[in-house]
Amino acid sequence: MSEASSERPRVEIWTDGGCKPNPGPGGWGALLVCRGQEKELLGGHPETTNNRMELTAAAEALEALKRPCVVTLHTDSEYLRNGITRWHTGWVRRKWRNAAGDPVANMDLWQRILNAAKAHEIEWLWVKGHSGDENNERVDQLATRGREEL
Repeated sequence: MSEASSERPRVEIWTDGGCKPNPGPGGWGALLVCRGQEKELLGGHPETTNNRMELTAAAEALEALKRPCVVTLHTDSEYLRNGITRWHTGWVRRKWRNAAGDPVANMDLWQRILNAAKAHEIEWLWVKGHSGDENNERVDQLATRGREEL
């Protein structure tokens, strides 16, 4: 860890999103924890997909940070984690085309996440969904509320 990052606030983030049915009405939720303080975020969209809601949760959480932070972001979405840690460099190199040459799905949200992530040092962790992680269950409930409150 660099000297600059040791001065940055440490933030733990949990995110989740989903639809019922998929595609259909969807919701997303995020929990930000810093220095013992918690902030819940949630929202929804009347016609969307599970993947879009997973990405929206991450984008909204990172955009809510007011200054550069050291972030641990927990997600149960392998799509989000793999996209941000493995696939996006190839997409950018290929001008937002996937390996098959087609436009990258959800490019607008991937770009939001990458832009929001620039200021931060982020560790992206995958957590198995519905496996007893208390905060993962909490953001799942927030995402459900986001969908139901449409």
